[in-house]
Amino acid sequence: MSTLERVGLAALRRLDPERAHHAALALLNTGMVPLPGPVTSPRLKTSLAGLDLPNPVGLAAGFDKNARALGPLARAGFGFLEVGAATPRAQEGNARPRLFRLAADRAVINRFGFNNEGMDAIIARLAATPTGIPRGLNLGANKDSADRAADFATVLAAAGPYLDFATVNVSSPNTERLRDLQGADALSALLDGVMRANRALAKPIPVFLKIAPDLTDAELADIARVAEHAKLAGIIATNTTLSRDGLTDPQRGQAGGLSGAPLFERSTRLLARLSTLTDLPLVGVGGVGSAEDAYAKIRAGATAVQLYSAMVYEGLSLVPRIARGLEALLARDGYDSVADAVATDRDRWL
Repeated sequence: MSTLERVGLAALRRLDPERAHHAALALLNTGMVPLPGPVTSPRLKTSLAGLDLPNPVGLAAGFDKNARALGPLARAGFGFLEVGAATPRAQEGNARPRLFRLAADRAVINRFGFNNEGMDAIIARLAATPTGIPRGLNLGANKDSADRAADFATVLAAAGPYLDFATVNVSSPNTERLRDLQGADALSALLDGVMRANRALAKPIPVFLKIAPDLTDAELADIARVAEHAKLAGIIATNTTLSRDGLTDPQRGQAGGLSGAPLFERSTRLLARLSTLTDLPLVGVGGVGSAEDAYAKIRAGATAVQLYSAMVYEGLSLVPRIARGLEALLARDGYDSVADAVATDRDRWL
């Protein structure tokens, strides 16, 4: 991390977390932030559900909810981007404050509640901004929708022509009863509508499902079965957790979903279990803050990884550091590609 980035992060941490986040996105769009451009090599190049990635380190949904910084983020060293979540209509989300830093635990709690400017505004930015790397949209549902399941298909039908992939998000803990849609019957019906909308696109795209880390083994098995039956492209594991195990920060009692370092073990164990239940490609999310963390997710069963919360503490330069560090770890262990390392250490997590 450069001195400039260290000073910038210190300044941002003096602001309310949500204001700091908006300031960081605005700063990205000024062009004043040094960005490394593509980070790739023959060893780092990989394929995810037919998408060609320059490296397997992606941006998780939630960082750029409204696709306001697509251009700069595409030059930040990521191998792929996911923006959103987008809902059919704009919505404010939950009352502020709703974002909390847990510095003592290297974690974040949020209870945003799918705040976003709505699919039309987001689609306009996607249409106007080429990225050069695969980009996807996290699909959400309006809190007051009469048919939340239909909302996911509505967003996909409208945004699909401007995307390389989409993610069905039924795992946010911040919209009341949303996680109920992870149940086998409800999920099967929801995905049926989404995949019908996908098939209706001129060019159907890979559709992923993002799941919670707080699932039982039986629930996880049901989800794997439903995802395969729906012919999804893969599963993203995981979203934030409701658990507060082991936290020490004074903010630990805040309501919402917990992300960051404390989620790493829980999400990686679930990822490993899921990889025994399905051959679908998996994306590992939750607590990735170093090249070693990314490598552990891959060796537990992930084809690619995503990060977000660690950048709150480490800055955007973390992205190329993880990608280049991952390349060094693969070389150290004699792997010629990311794909060669997938699930090679899975038993450790079972």
